[in-house]
Amino acid sequence: MIIKCMFPAAGLGTRFLPATKALPKEMLPIVDTPLIQYAVSEAETAGMLEIAIVTGKNKKAIEDHFDVNLEVEQNIAGSSKEKLLAPLRRLMKRCRFSYTRQAEAKGLGHAILVGETLVGNQPFGVILADDLCISNESGVMSQMVEIYNKYKCSVVAIEEVPPQDVDKYGVISGEEIDPGVFRIDNMVEKPDVGTAPSNYAIIGRYILTPDIFEIIRNLEPGKNGEIQITDALLEQAKQGNVVGYIFKGRRFDCGSISGFMEANNYFFAERK
Repeated sequence: MIIKCMFPAAGLGTRFLPATKALPKEMLPIVDTPLIQYAVSEAETAGMLEIAIVTGKNKKAIEDHFDVNLEVEQNIAGSSKEKLLAPLRRLMKRCRFSYTRQAEAKGLGHAILVGETLVGNQPFGVILADDLCISNESGVMSQMVEIYNKYKCSVVAIEEVPPQDVDKYGVISGEEIDPGVFRIDNMVEKPDVGTAPSNYAIIGRYILTPDIFEIIRNLEPGKNGEIQITDALLEQAKQGNVVGYIFKGRRFDCGSISGFMEANNYFFAERK
């Protein structure tokens, strides 16, 4: 079983300034629930109860969110507002949280390497909280666990994006070996429009095998001078050890203001 899930959460969230000057972008609410709580809930549903969060400066609110606040608890005790905390209390009871800090913003690959101490030598999930995913079937990470159990190699979630948007993503190419499953042979981080190997983009869901850490350690900085997880995955792909999975569901890019607003409108309408 895959029991650990890593949450890289050290980014500065500069697209949401001034809101993120002191507030972690992972704590931005979709209606009334922070992005990070949706992400942890998805991991918990997939059976990943060991929650490893890679944080940075000014991210203490994430740790506080998954902890007891006696003042709030006492204030709402016996009132109808107690039920508002029920989903969070369930996660806090079911999951075990650990934290480490990424001292420098050197890319997603570097953040994942920093989290090695929390996950150890075993396969693990990775969720980027600002990619909010929903599904009428099982959650996206639950779907990916099934793919991992079949192929026993690293798995990345992919979706088709408009060709003019490929420069925002890591983009893959490969052979379709099952419906919606590709054996990846190439991937490029944020290719220029017109040069991408396809329009299948990697989104913020991964299952990684532990050999990824040694690969990252030996990587040279890539796009934008950062340690890119795409480059590390490419080394695994050269050995036939990465599959891409077209997930069933819908993604909201909550790292952008337009996607964040779209998600809020959708969840508000669903709740009504």
